[in-house]
Amino acid sequence: MDARIGGMTLCDYFSAADDQAAVAVLQTPGGPGQAEFDVVFLKNIDPVVAIAQLEAIMTGCSHEEASERPRSGELLSSEEDGPPFVVSLSDTLIDALVTATQDDLVRFAEPRSMTDELRQIEISVEVTAGVLKGLAGLAQRARASGQRLYCWWAL
Repeated sequence: MDARIGGMTLCDYFSAADDQAAVAVLQTPGGPGQAEFDVVFLKNIDPVVAIAQLEAIMTGCSHEEASERPRSGELLSSEEDGPPFVVSLSDTLIDALVTATQDDLVRFAEPRSMTDELRQIEISVEVTAGVLKGLAGLAQRARASGQRLYCWWAL
């Protein structure tokens, strides 16, 4: 899936066996897609604020609670070496994505598309649902192969 929106931050979500393998993607020009990882290519869906908002919507918790969970938006690469950066996603979000039905994803798309971030860039409910389905598929494939989710975040 490639939901790139012109002129915005690259946020490529991918699965890797562990944090070390995820950070190693920084050695490949162009990021995880060029390194042949399983990737969902997005723009401006940042792994800190936006993904915590998504987790809050999907799990019914507050944004603050989602953002404080282990691995939520955790910078794994060195600030001095970036950008790009590699950021982890919480296991709670992965669980929510793995267990969500297609109907759940469509239902979550509406409140997700109403967040300030997505309203500013005018992403529709339909596009949001497609993004959620792409992320859910990535999470399901990662879980099936014992991997975790990460974001390659480039400016």
